[in-house]
Amino acid sequence: MSNIIQLLPDHVANQIAAGEVVQRPASVVKELLENAIDSGADSIQLIIKDAGRTLVQVIDNGRGMSQGDARMCFERHATSKIAEADDLFRLQTKGFRGEALASIASVAHVELKTRQPEDELGTHILIEGSNVLSCEPCQTAVGSSFSVKNLFYNIPARRQFLKSDVVETKHVMDEFQRVAMAHPEVAMSMYHNGGETYHLSKGTSRQRVVALFGTKYDERLVPVDEDTDLVQVKGFVGKPEFARKTRGEQFFFVNNRYIKHPYLHHAVVKSLEGLIPDGSFPMYILLLQVDPAQLDVNIHPTKTEVKFTEERAIYSILRSAVRKSLGQFQVAPTLDFEQENAFNISLPPKDVAVSVPNITVNPHYNPFSAPAQKSAMGPQHSSFQKERNTGSWQDLYEVMKQPAPAPSLQLDETRIDGRSDNGSTPMFQVGKAYIVTSIRSGMMVIDQQFAHERILFEHFLNNAGGHACQQLLFPQTIHLSVSDHTLIQSSEEILQKMGFDVEDFGGQEVVVRGIPSESKEKDPEVLLDHIVRQLREDLDPGEGQETRLAASLASASAIKRGQILQKEEMQEIIDRLFACEVPYYSPRGKKAIVTFTPEELTSKFA
Repeated sequence: MSNIIQLLPDHVANQIAAGEVVQRPASVVKELLENAIDSGADSIQLIIKDAGRTLVQVIDNGRGMSQGDARMCFERHATSKIAEADDLFRLQTKGFRGEALASIASVAHVELKTRQPEDELGTHILIEGSNVLSCEPCQTAVGSSFSVKNLFYNIPARRQFLKSDVVETKHVMDEFQRVAMAHPEVAMSMYHNGGETYHLSKGTSRQRVVALFGTKYDERLVPVDEDTDLVQVKGFVGKPEFARKTRGEQFFFVNNRYIKHPYLHHAVVKSLEGLIPDGSFPMYILLLQVDPAQLDVNIHPTKTEVKFTEERAIYSILRSAVRKSLGQFQVAPTLDFEQENAFNISLPPKDVAVSVPNITVNPHYNPFSAPAQKSAMGPQHSSFQKERNTGSWQDLYEVMKQPAPAPSLQLDETRIDGRSDNGSTPMFQVGKAYIVTSIRSGMMVIDQQFAHERILFEHFLNNAGGHACQQLLFPQTIHLSVSDHTLIQSSEEILQKMGFDVEDFGGQEVVVRGIPSESKEKDPEVLLDHIVRQLREDLDPGEGQETRLAASLASASAIKRGQILQKEEMQEIIDRLFACEVPYYSPRGKKAIVTFTPEELTSKFA
């Protein structure tokens, strides 16, 4: 029988590796930015066109490469970072496998220009689908310039599975933000289709976070700084009052490498236990420095997952560090067993004489005797005594001999069909959250928030011609992060259909001139924040996006628990709820109505 196992050709092996490393344009951006950081650059430019499909270019002022290194870097498993297996546990750089450039070159047209500081001429290389077309000297600046064009040109199926430009641009921005946050000492800029998206100067970590996410984040950040023999923790955690119902800005970096780690995330959440509502997610940007020997980063092709040898200890340190920072900056209550503030009272000077207060008591005062003259306690007290002390003190207890009046109960006379004599259905509010009313089969309890969410949800969906917009007396300008501003710009049509009047104000700001008239929430920033959060989670503007946005907007606009309702408002909710197609559940699947039969009520008293 003939042999059937054979070695794959290099170009096929590279394309298979590219399937693991290069999933979308953002994957190319990540690899090229990390290489630029490893080269020692302090200024990096990212240029993309058509969300990275047409062009991804990274220009840095790092060390550059010689002609031999420039040619060798596109070979599989060619790297300057490791020479033996033990080097995997002494890694101080981001890239080390030597797969990225070879994988990228196998599925795109790649152009490289690079020069070292000591060389007069640099190297210019053109590669197409792993095939080197040319390699020659050129005049170029110190550093490297990688241009990746026509990504997946030779794999149409992979190119077809890419998402819309909005989605792919958002992924590119995410990768740019992660690298930029870990390296505030590097000036970074990003350009998309000729327009500048980010321009980040060198600065501190706080300045970098504010530059990425907006000035409003400056007041939300609580610094975290803890240094131990095992791990050094630095960064920021968001104040508890800014916790959100959806995952927002949550970033872990280990040795300046972005990672995802559910166990460490749990440590941060536990440190905020009791400070944020259940189901809320805190904001945090935490950078951990660990001895590379205590860390394994070689467990995932994209290197976003790591393993720690002392995972439990790091968990405890991280949790304590966050909790300590919250207490130190008076965000969380703390206990100081060395000093009690209640006893921190300054003593009088020694030269001041302290005298004992003199207290006088009238031994002849009798509160039960009729006053012969004005009471020493004042005219009001005297008049009170004249009214009460009309006889002897025993007369005050005569009231005990009189029979107490029988209590009277006034009940609504309700017929069997649940309506009173005047034809209206009796209803009342319980706990400022539930509407209780009678029905023919017993009693019905309605959750006012979930019911109103269902009403608004179907209202937003069924009015195809657009919704009434309530114009604001004073238009409000809202500052957004670059990525959120891009999402709002790409969703102007659907926002207008929902009842918003939003106009781009330039930079990272939008002006809100009107909000949906049905909304009970009148703060435009709160409503827009809900929309932005939903757009972050649901980037693909495909089928069902309008439904999910309507559900998110209904959640933000609905009457909340704790709001007192008048009878007319309760009646309106009931009438509109039962006009809905699905009245019994909220848009997110929560029960809006619960009914009780007389038999069920009777069983409660058994």
